[in-house]
Amino acid sequence: MSVQKHAEKFSAPRKDASGRVQLVGLSLEEMQAVLAEHNLPNFRSKQIWNWIYQRGVTTFDAMGNLPKELRAILTEHYAIDRPALITEQKSSDGTIKWLLGMSDGQQVEMVFIPTPKRGTLCVSSQVGCTLTCKFCHTGTQPLVRNLGPHEILQQVMFAKDHLEEWPSSGEKEGRDLTNIVMMGMGEPLYNYDNVAKALKICMHPDGLGISKRHITLSTSGVVPQIHQCGEELGVNLAISLHAPNDEIRSEIMPINNKYPLADLLDACRTYPGVSAMRRITFEYVMLDGVNDSDDNARELVKLLIDIPCKVNLIPFNAWENSGFVCSPMERIESFAAILENAGFDAPIRRARGRDIMAACGQLKSASQREKINRV
Repeated sequence: MSVQKHAEKFSAPRKDASGRVQLVGLSLEEMQAVLAEHNLPNFRSKQIWNWIYQRGVTTFDAMGNLPKELRAILTEHYAIDRPALITEQKSSDGTIKWLLGMSDGQQVEMVFIPTPKRGTLCVSSQVGCTLTCKFCHTGTQPLVRNLGPHEILQQVMFAKDHLEEWPSSGEKEGRDLTNIVMMGMGEPLYNYDNVAKALKICMHPDGLGISKRHITLSTSGVVPQIHQCGEELGVNLAISLHAPNDEIRSEIMPINNKYPLADLLDACRTYPGVSAMRRITFEYVMLDGVNDSDDNARELVKLLIDIPCKVNLIPFNAWENSGFVCSPMERIESFAAILENAGFDAPIRRARGRDIMAACGQLKSASQREKINRV
């Protein structure tokens, strides 16, 4: 299925349950066009845009410089609210996982990972996933639908609410939320148009103002959209690689049958802006007896030798009935040493949020395809 047909089949709703149109996720030009139906001048759209993205308000009544009559019209026809918080879980290491309910009742998980130097928000792009990677818990959940640009942005804005990062929260030294990674539920490049719209507003200096250098998009290898992503967004690229050859990768990642390694790595070599200063990140989950031998490491060296990159080695995060076991630490360290001796950075990722099923590959919600109710 093409990305376009995929987007049409699993499209996201633009209206909430009451029939109101979401203004979140519209570009400024789109917002001006929508509000022109009420004969509003463009400066009013700019004011509303500022209230939404610079001030973080969730009701039109909070927009103090708008006439009362206009606020009533906006409240009747449009929405700027947030997803519903279903559950919040806090890990012993400080990681927070939120289960959020969208306007049609579908659910996604999002994770905030704080460290002394940065705070990273792991954002979802779809309800469920279509890729069925065998080691990934999310892949056991059928794809229900794509998230719209408003729902992707709403995740970031929800996190800013809870981290008190809007001006209305008062003075605060620095920001807790510094980085965004599109590594939550779903394959971002199978929902490219919506993800791109959301990230452009994230990066807009009058939007959420998050630098593209602080945004990473992770893909399992949807080759046709990789170059487009680099050209249009210029964000950091991470590739879920997880195998050094087609045989192993096709076994654990069925997408490799459509986009084999040769095609994927060609797309990486030509990714706009890739250089020694701006490397691609290859994610590699360590599966005992599957992809973790010294020979596998040497294969990986040959595979990536001409691509400016680093390799993140991820100890497998277990989930019930996965059928996989994490490689022993000494095996992971031996694997890393071979990569490092060949000149690669090969850090071993420390699992975060494992005790609340918030670590890499563990996200899953209770949404089911038959529950979908598009408006």
